[in-house]
Amino acid sequence: MIVAYRYKFVLHKGRGDACSVYLRVTLRGQSPVDCATGVMVQREAWDGERQRIIGRDAQAQRDNGHLRRVEQSILGLFERYEYVDKAVPTISDLRADIAVALGRYDKTDAERKTAADDLYAVMDEFRSKSRIQNNWSKGTDGFFGVLRNHLSAYSPVIHLSHIDEEMVQGFLLYLTAKGYHNTYIAKLISLLRWFLRWAAQHGYYHGSLHETYKPRLKGSHYETKEVIYLTLNELKAIESYQFDSNQGTMEAVRDVFIFCCYTGLRYSDAAKLQRSDIVDGHINVITRKTSDRLTIELNKHSQAVLDKYKDADWLKGRALPAISIQESNAYLKWIGRLAGIEEPIRIVFYNGAERHEEVHPKYELLTTHCARRTFVVTALQLGIPAEVIIKWTGHSDFAAMKPYIKIVDELKARNMAKFDAI
Repeated sequence: MIVAYRYKFVLHKGRGDACSVYLRVTLRGQSPVDCATGVMVQREAWDGERQRIIGRDAQAQRDNGHLRRVEQSILGLFERYEYVDKAVPTISDLRADIAVALGRYDKTDAERKTAADDLYAVMDEFRSKSRIQNNWSKGTDGFFGVLRNHLSAYSPVIHLSHIDEEMVQGFLLYLTAKGYHNTYIAKLISLLRWFLRWAAQHGYYHGSLHETYKPRLKGSHYETKEVIYLTLNELKAIESYQFDSNQGTMEAVRDVFIFCCYTGLRYSDAAKLQRSDIVDGHINVITRKTSDRLTIELNKHSQAVLDKYKDADWLKGRALPAISIQESNAYLKWIGRLAGIEEPIRIVFYNGAERHEEVHPKYELLTTHCARRTFVVTALQLGIPAEVIIKWTGHSDFAAMKPYIKIVDELKARNMAKFDAI
C-alpha cells in the first residue's frame, strides 16, 4: 500500500544565534510530528532549498552526514509501513517509531525499561538501525518483517527476559503446525538467532539462545536441498528458441536469464547493470545483496546478449531489458515449457518429521536464481576451479560451493558408468 507522507528539516530557535535542526514528518491530513536531530546551525549557514548546512569544514560535513542518515532512517521506516506493516501509522505510533529510528526516547525511566524488554520494540530498533548501518536490501528487511509477523501471531506480547528454549521451541512447533516446510522454519529460526545476537550485544537480551539453540530439522541442511539448474542441452534449447514477433517480453526475459547463466550475476544485479559498468570486456559491479565489488570477464555468449541491446535507447543507460523478478519468474515457466524443459524433478521436503515428495516438470521450477546455479554447475563441469568461480560469483566461502560440487561429482560417476557398456 502507499502511505502518503512528506518530510523536511526545519529550524527551531536555540541558544543565542544558533538554531536546532528538527525533522518534521507529516502524514496526509494529520498534524506534523517534529523530532530533534541533535544538530545545531547558525541560521545564515542553513541552505533551506538543499536542506543542508553550507560549508565544507569538518563540522559541517559531520552534521550533513548525520542529516543524511536521519533521512535514510525515515525512508526505511516508511518502507516498513508500506511493505511490511501495510498500514498507515497513528500519530502516536509515528512519533514513537521516529524516536526509536533516531535513537531518541522521550519516555520515563519506567517506560524506557518496559520498552527495552519488549521484543517487538527492540526488534523495530534493530531493523531501523541495521537497515542503515549494514546497508540492508529491502529483501533482508522484509524477511525480518515476516519473522515479526509470525512472532506476533504466535504471541502478541513477548518479553525478552522471558525468552528461553521452551518459548522458542513452542514457536517452532507453532510454525510446524501451520504446515510450513522445515527449510522455511529453519530460515526463520536463524533470523531470530541473528536478532537475539544483536540484542545481546546491545544489552537488551541476557540469554544465550543465539549461541546454543540449533534445532535439527530434517531436510533443512543445504546438502539435502534440490538444486535446480539447466543442463548444457537445456541451456542451449532455451538460448536458441525462436519467439514469435508478439512475444517480445518473453524474449527479453529469456535474454536476461541467459546473460545470468553465462556471467553468474544475480538477477537483481543484472537488472541494475548500467552500460557504464562494462569496460574493456569486463563487468565491474558492486552487488546489491552483499555490497561486494566483482569483476567478471565477458564471454562470447554474454557479450552477444549485451550487443543485442546496445542501441536500445529506451533502456536509458541500462544494459539489459530486465523486468521485475516476480514477472520474470512467471514468464520463465512458460519459456521453459516452450523450450521443452520437461525433465521430471522429485522435490523432497519435510514438515516436522513427516516426509513429503512431489514430482514436477522442470519448467515449473524455473526461477531467475536458476541462472546463477546453472553458471556455477556449468563452470565446475568445465573444470574451472571453485576458487576462480567464487571470484566471479561473490560466494562467501568454499563451503557455499559444496552443493554444486556434489552435483558435478554425481554427474561424473554416472558418466563413468557408461564405460561399462563398452
